[in-house]
Amino acid sequence: MVYVFLGGHDFKYDLFELTRVFFPNEEILFLEDKKEYNEEGYLIESILHKEGNKIYAKTTLYLNGVFYIDKTENINDIDIGKNSMEKSIKIGIKKSIYEALLSIIDRKVPWGILTGIRPVKIVHDFLDREINQEKILNILVKEYKLHPHKAELILNIGKKQRQYIYPLNRDKFSLYVSIPFCPTRCIYCSFPSVPINIYKNLIEDYKDKVIYEIKKVKELMEGKIINTVYIGGGTPTAIPSRDLEEIIEAIYLTFGKENIREFTVEAGRPDTITQEILTMLNRNNIDRISINPQTMNDKTLKLIGRKHNSEDIKRAYYLAKEIGFKVINMDLIVGLPSEGKNEIIKTLMEIEKLNPENLTVHTLAIKRGSKFKETIDEYSIEDQNIIEEMIQETVNFADRMYLEPYYLYRQKQILGNFENVGYSKEGMECIYNMAIMEEKETIMAVGMGSVSKIFFPQENRIERVPNFKDLKEYLGRTEELIKRKKKALIL
Repeated sequence: MVYVFLGGHDFKYDLFELTRVFFPNEEILFLEDKKEYNEEGYLIESILHKEGNKIYAKTTLYLNGVFYIDKTENINDIDIGKNSMEKSIKIGIKKSIYEALLSIIDRKVPWGILTGIRPVKIVHDFLDREINQEKILNILVKEYKLHPHKAELILNIGKKQRQYIYPLNRDKFSLYVSIPFCPTRCIYCSFPSVPINIYKNLIEDYKDKVIYEIKKVKELMEGKIINTVYIGGGTPTAIPSRDLEEIIEAIYLTFGKENIREFTVEAGRPDTITQEILTMLNRNNIDRISINPQTMNDKTLKLIGRKHNSEDIKRAYYLAKEIGFKVINMDLIVGLPSEGKNEIIKTLMEIEKLNPENLTVHTLAIKRGSKFKETIDEYSIEDQNIIEEMIQETVNFADRMYLEPYYLYRQKQILGNFENVGYSKEGMECIYNMAIMEEKETIMAVGMGSVSKIFFPQENRIERVPNFKDLKEYLGRTEELIKRKKKALIL
């Protein structure tokens, strides 16, 4: 058990997330009164106090009631390139806890005190304020405590993204369409999805509701400029080809094919990819598709709940290339059950032969709502050092394939406190991925479980508007969702 007592501040959420980095498997409890500590386990005491005209953040650690160590940060010495005392205070408090815990816990913390899922946003903030690259790196390493290679990674990604994201424009938006049907549910999945064999009779109704919602989005966004379209899931290619085509045709009819800069469809699972559906997507000028193996090891594919093997993945990829797709993304997951360095190298060698234009490398996250979360003790998962070596192999292979990182995000409960990185060949980056990840553009989302994000650039603020995660609720209450979107747009 890890107890935390705060004095002089209330940054509870931030400190919970940071403490969990060091104690991923321990229960963390915040105390209202220090006397509640029963002198068992760790006590982290975080105090913010003034001495004259200076402010200090002090962290004191106790183990089983005995003083262990303390660390103090002078808030006035923190330099993040702008005069924001509240931001400096938060950083100082987190730094003092970071330094205290790092002195007693044998754990790598490559992302320092950063606990948010979009670290590249910090780089964009620095670049917006015209802070030079040398100082950005210094701030990331000295104040945010990032490892230098992580600091360089997000700086380079931020610089690459600027040409696609800027200039910011509130009148620009992208469209996300959720198709929640899946052949089976993978053990690590926490996305809102439904088994197609049970809900097959609702596909027609769902398609009609999605098309209706798309048309209503057009009305809500009248006078705005559409940028990209992304159809995800679930597994969009799990539904009949004709139903998916009707959705695509409705998007073109509603917004104008010539106005859409990029159109992506997650073909996703190879067991849903047929010549019929690929021909249809190509006929409808889909720019990008995803064929996501996750791993090229057949034993693992079976273990995680996939109904295909590595040969099916290759078949789907070569068929897509033969039909004429110019940009194919492939997703991999590092840290899958029973996989180590040898398994990831085997997967990467097979991917290298295929030579995709995009590669997205995820580090496994133990998510609430996934079967894996409930049954994790039944599986063998590698430790942090092996996960790090596996990730480094993905970096090495990406470099060999002339793939450069262009977007990055992190997740709660991600193994080893690492990250997910999207790689691309030059000029083949996915614009939608950058827009959704950096939250610099409005995303209008339709379909079950999707989330619209309304961007207000002058306030640098996002207003989230979620759709229902239950299929029947979505089908019966679509009008209510449209009203929610309308309300958020005029706030």
